[in-house]
Amino acid sequence: MDLVTKFDGLVLENPLMPAAGPLVGDAEKMLWLEKVAGLGAIVSKTISTKDAHIPHPCIYGEGNYILNCELWTEYTKEKWLDEFLPYYKKNSLGKPLIISVGYTKDDMKVLIPLLDKFADAFEVSTHYVGNDLNSLGETVRTIRSLTKKPIYMKISAHMPDPKGFARTIKENGANGVVAVNSLGPSMKIDIASRNIIYGNAKGFAWTSGPYIKNIALATVYTIKQAEPSLTVIGVGGIASASDVIEFLLAGADAVQMLSAAMLKGKDLYAKIIADLPATLEKYGFKSIEEVKKTQLINDVKYEKGDVPSCDEKKCIKCGTCSKICPYFAIEMDGLPKFNSEKCFRCGLCVSKCPTKALLYRKAAK
Repeated sequence: MDLVTKFDGLVLENPLMPAAGPLVGDAEKMLWLEKVAGLGAIVSKTISTKDAHIPHPCIYGEGNYILNCELWTEYTKEKWLDEFLPYYKKNSLGKPLIISVGYTKDDMKVLIPLLDKFADAFEVSTHYVGNDLNSLGETVRTIRSLTKKPIYMKISAHMPDPKGFARTIKENGANGVVAVNSLGPSMKIDIASRNIIYGNAKGFAWTSGPYIKNIALATVYTIKQAEPSLTVIGVGGIASASDVIEFLLAGADAVQMLSAAMLKGKDLYAKIIADLPATLEKYGFKSIEEVKKTQLINDVKYEKGDVPSCDEKKCIKCGTCSKICPYFAIEMDGLPKFNSEKCFRCGLCVSKCPTKALLYRKAAK
């Protein structure tokens, strides 16, 4: 099975990368992800002109999400330039290195010339820049004037117009988008102690992990539909080989993962890569590039159709469908019985059935 993905002159032996964050916070961690986890490319933690002053504790994990108020790298740019990056380049396998940088146009004037010799590409965080597209365009133009390497601008939740974001960075020389950054601000409260926990000085953190996957997929799709020539790197919620394929179908050329590895363990990277061949085969694909070339179908139906049908062999008579039905249209009589007049055909019961016993019939003609 061919797992290679190519874009902007970069060749990745598989489409999975880490996202910028604590797991890529120094050379030792980056080398582990490259050599042991086997990732297709490496992304550094976000480097800025000043080291970050980070509250402690700063990372909270629960269920399917991470709250993080860690900011950018806690190390100075000199530490990266004099120690981490030289050591990484000397000992790496030569896989593409994407250096994450932030945040302002003035920061870029300092950072890009210093880091250019180490980078195969740049990822630029816009987390603290605001949503002014003119300022964004100026930042991209500044970076482009300082490097010939690929530039990927990372879109954040405060960008209300992803199409405008994509158009602006394309017009000013960027190669693509990383979508999406963590969402926020977010908050976690401990009732017993009446404390805001795992927050910054304002009490806020940022949310990432499987919880934000559907938002990330929609953003990837929106950007790729608006600007097909842009490279899109999907990030936000990936936790399995199937998730990787979903992002590729939505329009991503490669993907990044961080939070799921923090929730489930760092060995998840290698597991996803190992699972990819069988998962691709399961869905009838022969390569990553074939997935990328596949057009998604949006077969929206407006006719009401018939009520769902029940596969008696799969139904365990748990009553979940009846309990959750917002239209009071299902009664349990051993098997679920649908009131066709009350049933709105909303699909909630079909999606929530634990054994996939409920199915849609074809729409009535």
